[in-house]
Amino acid sequence: MEESDFSDVLASVREFIRERVVPLETEIDEKDAIPDSLRDACKAMGLYGFAIPEEYGGLGLPLSQEVRLVFELGYTTPALRSMFGTNNGIAGHVLIEGGTEEQKNEWLPKLASGEVTASFALTEADAGSDPSGLATTARRDGDEWVLNGSKRYITNAPLADVFMVFARTNPDVPANRGISAFLVPRSAAGVSVGPKDHKMGQFGAWTADVHLDDVRVDGPALIGGEDGVDKGFITAMRCLAHGRVHIAALCVGMAERLVDESVSFARTREQGGHPIGTFQLIQGLIADSVTDYRAGHALVLAAAAAFDAGTDTSVGPSSAKYFASEMVGRVADRAVQVHGGAGYMRGVPVERFYRDARLFRIYEGTSQIQQVIIARGVLGRL
Repeated sequence: MEESDFSDVLASVREFIRERVVPLETEIDEKDAIPDSLRDACKAMGLYGFAIPEEYGGLGLPLSQEVRLVFELGYTTPALRSMFGTNNGIAGHVLIEGGTEEQKNEWLPKLASGEVTASFALTEADAGSDPSGLATTARRDGDEWVLNGSKRYITNAPLADVFMVFARTNPDVPANRGISAFLVPRSAAGVSVGPKDHKMGQFGAWTADVHLDDVRVDGPALIGGEDGVDKGFITAMRCLAHGRVHIAALCVGMAERLVDESVSFARTREQGGHPIGTFQLIQGLIADSVTDYRAGHALVLAAAAAFDAGTDTSVGPSSAKYFASEMVGRVADRAVQVHGGAGYMRGVPVERFYRDARLFRIYEGTSQIQQVIIARGVLGRL
């Protein structure tokens, strides 16, 4: 997108987040739901398709622009971004990375408009950070595939219209091969979604288990067609690499909000007749958080630029996700400390963000998995 047009989009999103969403954060947290008015506004603004190519109805933002947009989205409850994050991110990118032209033409415009919500169904009870251990199976039966298995912690599953399901199609090859991806409509016989998970934080963002019991899908449901057989793992890794930079940007946006909350409180809260911001130990906490935030901001921009250029699609994304997710946890902890007892009270933004931030070190690859990817990427084969 031309920079001038993108600047207008960015300004609109910033205004929307700060004037319409921020005032509703407590309500979203307490009710565990995004108001329909915000959902409709996000569709109208094109937020369901900002990363989907323009030829399919999206905004077509390259990652270097996407992360700047996500900085703004991260300033508020992550539940808002999660509502359309799978369409733009790991679910939509399954089609962008591995879909046939027919699959892209059929599904991507629906994802971009928000007509359809997609979920990325990879994680299982015994296959989380290492998806090569997944046990869900898909076997051929004539012109159909029959899927069996269960998926866990699937974002947007209670709302999803279609699932991008990863299943083992060839048990006789190494674990990270023999996996294929399938488009499975919510309406397919044998698909069931469990109750919403009751999480520590990120209320308003829904996850649930997805069960597949002899689910039959026809040949066109195989992502990539016959060329996609046994290539699901590669597709998943490409989607996750893009998603890791996206999540890193979200963490940076949250860190900015936490810094602003800390600075505002330190300026107005008095102790002994003086604002607590005059105390050097409080200044030290804030200085560390500002430094962390700025380092994360610079790292994400650099990782996104390298990803767009194709010069680093592995170590860079993992480095950004690892640093930014750990960084926002530190910034959230300091924000609670600056607030003192008030920071431990429900209804105070930093308390909610403290709970929300913890998940970033786990999903789309734990910090420990990012360490492994980074180390292997620079060490090579030993």
